[in-house]
Amino acid sequence: MTLKRFIIEMGMGIDQHGQEPTVAAARAVRNAIAHNALLGIMEIAAKDPNEMIIEVKIAVPYPEQVREAEVLAVLPFGRKTLIVESGGMIVDGLAIPSLNDKNDEMLIAVAAVTVYLDMP
Repeated sequence: MTLKRFIIEMGMGIDQHGQEPTVAAARAVRNAIAHNALLGIMEIAAKDPNEMIIEVKIAVPYPEQVREAEVLAVLPFGRKTLIVESGGMIVDGLAIPSLNDKNDEMLIAVAAVTVYLDMP
């Protein structure tokens, strides 16, 4: 059996208040998968959507703070893995104490979601 890529989806997510890299990362994954239907995988190859092998790669500020389970929970199916690296962007925003801001940073994450199937 050999892993074959079927699709790579890209997305961007922002946490404007709260300075939570996990929030920005989860939004980036949600954005990446928001406008697709992987019908071809089910019609051609897979019998069950959980046969999909899904690799999520995220670039975000403060990658060590990302909570893996929360990011991968965005994906409804598949055997999921997460790779997090330093990247994305920090933009000066406006700190609003009532929104639990620690500072004026807005965190931007980018994601690539790759869907594989194990094929003969």
